[in-house]
Amino acid sequence: MKKQIIDYLKRNRVTTTEVADCLNKSGALEDVLSINKGHYRAGNVKWVYAYNETNWDVHEQIMDTQEGDIVFIDAVDCKGRAVIGELVSKYLLLYKQASAIIANSKFRDAGALIRENYPIWCTGVTPIGCFNKKPEPPLDKKAEEEHRIQYDGAIAVCDDCGVVIIPQELHTEEFLNKLIAIEEQEDIWFERLDRHKESTFEIVCLKTYLNKQK
Repeated sequence: MKKQIIDYLKRNRVTTTEVADCLNKSGALEDVLSINKGHYRAGNVKWVYAYNETNWDVHEQIMDTQEGDIVFIDAVDCKGRAVIGELVSKYLLLYKQASAIIANSKFRDAGALIRENYPIWCTGVTPIGCFNKKPEPPLDKKAEEEHRIQYDGAIAVCDDCGVVIIPQELHTEEFLNKLIAIEEQEDIWFERLDRHKESTFEIVCLKTYLNKQK
């Protein structure tokens, strides 16, 4: 079912807004936006982490990235530092053929990332990067497992509005039907607006079109 959901998302370019609505107005990574506009990505999440102001673990964990993965770099206690820059981005997007990179942290080398038009979503940019030393002590095992369960193998949907995560427990036929239904609803709403000139109050709040369709 996961493959079917990803396929539907891609073929119909279902927006993060619509996906978040299907998640009861939730699921977005806070303050995460695209560096380069116009990209759309939907796919499997490969979760990795940076911890305690070092990206040592990121370098190690991304080696087994699969083609088409959306790599999510989860920054823990990195104090506003950029987790990666041009080098790692090129490695992932060109040589590992990742679909996109997302992070709840900043990136550096902004000029190069913009010039290459890389599909990257993050919280901003800074010239101050992480260190590349092994973190001591390592990330707490319980916290690591909790984040891995939450994100690894999830579905990420990314567009100009941000990033929304569909957790594994919702990779179901029921959720696929929700996506289909919301796409149909959007078509109806704009048809009522453009053709019938109804007010948004009539369309969104009163849903008068439901009575007219009977």
